[in-house]
Amino acid sequence: MIQIPKKVEYALIALRHIAAQSNGSLVTAKELAGRYHMPYDVLAKVLQRLAKEGLIASHQGVHGGYTLARRPSEIHVSEVFHVIEGKSVVTLIQCQAESPENCSIHTTCTIKDPLVRIQGGINQMFEQMTVSEIVRG
Repeated sequence: MIQIPKKVEYALIALRHIAAQSNGSLVTAKELAGRYHMPYDVLAKVLQRLAKEGLIASHQGVHGGYTLARRPSEIHVSEVFHVIEGKSVVTLIQCQAESPENCSIHTTCTIKDPLVRIQGGINQMFEQMTVSEIVRG
């Protein structure tokens, strides 16, 4: 099963919500966690990483919260993967996720080349898709 890591999912949900604020109002971690039933502690760390890397801006104070630091059309999904996971690619097979030496059938595997092509297509889609496309649905 191919699955996006939960923290990346939380980041994309948060970015979509923040981007959808037409009046540019601030969004809090508490608001996001409550609305989308995400664990507050995990979400707060995700938002901190997004802020540290300049995808969102953190506004401190009693009425603080988060806004986008860049236009939604300038934030690519692959960049969100990189900020949250430390890598900007999805891997489908072990020899790509780790190293060929860790795969006992790497030299005899007959499906790795087609799967690597599929993986490349998925990653290309993530590189091209932006937060503005997620907002539009």
